[in-house]
Amino acid sequence: MTATIDHAIIEERLSSAPARLSLTPPASAPGLLDGAWWPRSRDLLREIPGLTDALDARWGRITRVIVNPAHWPVIPHKVPVTGHIVHVGWFAAEQDPNKLILLSYTVGRLDLLVIPPETEPTAAARLMAAAAVPGSLCTASGLMADEAMSRNAAEVRSREEEWETDGGAASAAGLLSSYPRR
Repeated sequence: MTATIDHAIIEERLSSAPARLSLTPPASAPGLLDGAWWPRSRDLLREIPGLTDALDARWGRITRVIVNPAHWPVIPHKVPVTGHIVHVGWFAAEQDPNKLILLSYTVGRLDLLVIPPETEPTAAARLMAAAAVPGSLCTASGLMADEAMSRNAAEVRSREEEWETDGGAASAAGLLSSYPRR
């Protein structure tokens, strides 16, 4: 039995769109995060090349990526990127599940909030802006929790507005008054 490799499939898998990325300004006050990354999928093999392409010229060659496996179904050991290989590692208990750590020869370390691919664009924009605030002491999971609370509060307000639009408390009071008292 012989196997053939379709190089077109490999090239398609490795090609990636430009990274959706926000970073703190260079030489700004250090914080807990250096910005945010909003990947298009949970496929590190497909997503890391776009991320390193965006960062290599600005921050120096990225040599290692460290993730928490909570949100990544497959973690490859090595990812081919433009001109070199990036080594990928993971820590489960020690690393914030919503953070990605990048190591570079020149900058040292960058910590990025990872915004889930399925996040709505307006929420992703808020998260990207919040993660890029210079000197911020917000953690990646803290930002995600704040966004979840904001989303939940907006959903509650929306349901309350819908309730009031449909008659709300006045309609409920009318229903109660139609029942005979004992």
